[in-house]
Amino acid sequence: MNGQISIIIPVYNRGYCLSRCLDSVLNQRYTNWECILVDDASIDDSLQICNLYLKKDSRFHLTAQPENAGVSVARNQGMELAKGEYITFIDSDDWVEPDMYKAMYAKAIETDADIVVTDFYYECADHTSI
Repeated sequence: MNGQISIIIPVYNRGYCLSRCLDSVLNQRYTNWECILVDDASIDDSLQICNLYLKKDSRFHLTAQPENAGVSVARNQGMELAKGEYITFIDSDDWVEPDMYKAMYAKAIETDADIVVTDFYYECADHTSI
């Protein structure tokens, strides 16, 4: 067991919020991760933002689809490239809390789990949450 977590993020035209997502990965307190960004032929600045994060941290990896094929194809492409013991997905317009992967990995080890599920918050446009 290598303890590595592969974080797969399909990206399509999310330049307006992608940095928040990628910063949340970069700020994880659990550090044994790789992040596979799968650009699904974005036509905004998403690919340029992905390339900035490749320069910031060598744990980010990028693959780019030649044409838009959808989120399922992008996730499958990421899984083919993943090297981690565990695989997780984040949508490119979401973000994760700094201790999320540390807590999930600890729970997986503690319970010998194959799958760990977390809660989530939905933030509304007016910044309320459900």
